[in-house]
Amino acid sequence: MASSLPLHLSTPKKSSIIINRSHSFVHSVALLAMIYYRASFFLYNSSAMATPMFPWLMVFASELVLSFLWLLGQAYRWRPISRTIFPERLPEEKELPAIDVFICTADPKKEPAVGVMNTVLSAMALDYPPEKLFVYLSDDGGSSSTLYAVREAWGFAKLWIPFCRRYRIKCRGPKAYFSVLEVDQGEFNSIEFAEEREKIKREYELFKERVTRAREDGVKDTSLMIGQNHPPVIEVINDSTFNDAVGTTDQAEMPLLIYVSREKNPSYPHNFKAGALNALLRVSSVKSNSPYILVLDCDMYCNDPTSAKQAMCFHLDPKRPPSLAFVQFPQRFHNVSNSDIYDGQLRTIFQVMWPGMDGLRGPLVSGTCFYMRREILYGIATQKVMDLIQLQQSFGSSNEFIKSLHQRYQQNVINKGDLSGNIFRKQAELLASCSYEKNTQWGKQIGFMYGSVVEDFFTGFILHCRGWTSVFCDPLRPAFLGSATTNLNDTLVQNTRWNSGMLGIGLSRFCPLVYGSLRMSVLVSMCYAYFAFQSLYFFPLWCLATIPQLCLLNGIPMYPKASTPWFMIYSFLFLSSIFKHLEEVLSTGGSIQTWLNEQRIWMIKSITSYFYGTLDAILKLVGMREAKFMPTNKVDDDEQIKLYQRGTFDFQTSTVLLAPLVTFVILNLVSFVGGIARAIIAGGMEELFGQIFLSFFILIVNYPIIDGMIVRKDKGRVPPSVTLLCVVISMIFLALGSIVLMF
Repeated sequence: MASSLPLHLSTPKKSSIIINRSHSFVHSVALLAMIYYRASFFLYNSSAMATPMFPWLMVFASELVLSFLWLLGQAYRWRPISRTIFPERLPEEKELPAIDVFICTADPKKEPAVGVMNTVLSAMALDYPPEKLFVYLSDDGGSSSTLYAVREAWGFAKLWIPFCRRYRIKCRGPKAYFSVLEVDQGEFNSIEFAEEREKIKREYELFKERVTRAREDGVKDTSLMIGQNHPPVIEVINDSTFNDAVGTTDQAEMPLLIYVSREKNPSYPHNFKAGALNALLRVSSVKSNSPYILVLDCDMYCNDPTSAKQAMCFHLDPKRPPSLAFVQFPQRFHNVSNSDIYDGQLRTIFQVMWPGMDGLRGPLVSGTCFYMRREILYGIATQKVMDLIQLQQSFGSSNEFIKSLHQRYQQNVINKGDLSGNIFRKQAELLASCSYEKNTQWGKQIGFMYGSVVEDFFTGFILHCRGWTSVFCDPLRPAFLGSATTNLNDTLVQNTRWNSGMLGIGLSRFCPLVYGSLRMSVLVSMCYAYFAFQSLYFFPLWCLATIPQLCLLNGIPMYPKASTPWFMIYSFLFLSSIFKHLEEVLSTGGSIQTWLNEQRIWMIKSITSYFYGTLDAILKLVGMREAKFMPTNKVDDDEQIKLYQRGTFDFQTSTVLLAPLVTFVILNLVSFVGGIARAIIAGGMEELFGQIFLSFFILIVNYPIIDGMIVRKDKGRVPPSVTLLCVVISMIFLALGSIVLMF
C-alpha cells in the first residue's frame, strides 16, 4: 500500500445540501408567519374574546412542538456526505489488527438458538485472518441449550468456513445461503462445487435438527444453572468440547470461539445489554485483547465477509483523524416486504439522518453493526498516569485486566503467555461476576454507559461529548442483515422501549441541548436532541386528532378562512412538509406507497409508542417504575408473516395499544361526516374547511384501521370488542367536550 494514497474519500452531497438548506429557510419563514398569526390573534383580533381559549392554546402549543422538533431535525440535513472506500489499498493481512466480535443474546425463547448460531457462524467466516479473529457470545439467558448450540456450531464451522473460503462465498450466514432467496454460487460453478454444496447443506440440516431438538428437549448441562440466578460460565469452544467433530480443518485456521454467560444475581443490577457488553469487554481483554471490536445483535448475520476490511479502510487510513472512535454500518433486514408497512427498514434513519450526521461528527452508536476501537471505551483513565490503587478503583480488582490496558495485541495469544485453560477461566469468571463492578467506574466513565435501556444512544452521545468522532459506511452490498419486526405489536413495543430510554436521557442532566451543547457543536447536539425528544410528537398528534374535530362539530373554527392569505400559510406548511418527505423518499429509492406507509406508521407510533414511551420515562423519573429491557421477539409466526407480506396490518396487539388508534379514527370519521353536514346545513365552509380537510387527511392515511374495523374478518382484524369500546369512548369524549366548550 502506498502510504500517500487514502483508504477512503468523503464527498458532500451538494444537490441535497442545496435542496435541504433552501427548504429549511423557506419553511422557517412560513413557520414564523404562522406563529405570528397565532400570537396576533390573541393580541389584536377582536373576535378572540368570543373564541374558546383552551382549544386555541392547545392547538397553538401543538404547532410550537411540531415546529421545535422540525427545527431539531434540520441538523441532519445540513451537510450530508457519502463515502468511498479502497480496500485494495489495505496493508497485507499479516499487518492487519485483530478484531474481537461481541454477539449478545438474552432470551432463548424470543431469540431461537438456530438464528443466533447463524450469526456466530457468519462472524467466524469473515474474510479476515482467522488467527486475528475472536468471536465471543454473551448468553444473558444462561441457557444450556444455547451452550449446546455453540458447541454444535463449532463442529459445523469446521466444514462451513473452509467451504466459504475455498469458493469465496459472499453470504456467510448458512441459513440465508441455503434459502431459496439467496443465489450465491461464489466464484465457481462446477460439479465439484455443487456436490460439496449439497454435502454442506445436509450437514447444516443435521446441525439445525440437533440444535432445535436440544431446545425442545431442554438439554441440561452440569456446568450451567438455568435461570436468573446462576454463576458465571466461560467456555473456550474447541474440539475437546465437541466430541463428534467433523472436517479436517486445523484449529490454527479457525477463529477462537468463546461462550460467556455472566453471573446473574437478583441482589445486583445487571444493566441489560450494556452490562453484557462490558462483561465481554473485560473477559476478552485477558484472552485476545484485540484493539478493535465488532458488536452484533444475535440476529444480525454478516452478509458481506469483507466488512472488517471495509471498516479498516477508516481505522487504518494514515490521514484519518486520531479522534475516530467507531465505524457504523447501517442495519439492513432480510425479511422486509416490498410494502414495508411497519417501516422496518428504518429508511429515514439510515438513508437520511446518518449520512447527515456523518457530515458533522458522525452517526451515533446504533446498537449493532459497528467496529469500535477498544481503547476509547476505557475513557480518560488510560490517558493519564495512575497508580495501581487508582486503576483498581476505576477498573476493578483484576490485575490481569489492568495489565491488558497497556498491552498491545500479540499474535496467537492463546498459544503464548500464561492465561490459558484453568487460569484464564478463573480470571474470566472473576471479570464476569456481578460483584466485580461494585464501587468502580464501569458504566459511568468506563465501557458502555449504564442508566438507560438505550445504551447505544447514551454511549454514542458520551463518546461524542468527549471529542471522539465516528463515520458511516454504507456499501452497495449490505454488510449485515437482521430481522425486522413484522407485526404491529412488536413494532410498537420496541419503539416504546426506545423512546422511553431516549426521553429519559433528555430529561436527565445529560440533556443534549444543555450537556451536549457545552461539549460539541450545536448541530450535533440538535441531532441527539431530536431523538431524545422525539416522543413528544405524541402531544401534537393527540391534540390535532381530537381538538379541531371536537370544535368542528361545534362550529368553532381553529384555522383561518380558506379565502384569506393566512390560510395559504397553513397550506404551504402542509404541502412543504409533505413534498419534502416525498422528495427524500423518492431520492433514496422509495415510492409514493413508501411515503404513504411512512406517514401512516409515524402517526401510529406517535399516538401509541411515543405516548407510552413518554409516560414510562416520566414514571421512571419520579421513581414509580423501574427500567426493564424486553428483547424483541425474533420467532417467526407464519400467519403474521403472511399478513405482512400481503401488506395487511396485523392488529393482534393489546387493547392498551390499539384503543387510542381506533378511538381517534372513529372521532375523525364522526367529525368529518358531521362537519360536512354542518357546513352544508348551517354554512361556514370557509371557516371550517381546514378542520374538515384535517379529518379527511387523517382518515385517508389511516384507512387500514377503518378496513380492520369494518371490512376484514380474518384473525388480524381489529377485534369487535375493541371497536365497541372505542365507540363508547368517542361518544363520551364528544359529549363531555361539547359541554366544556359551552362554558
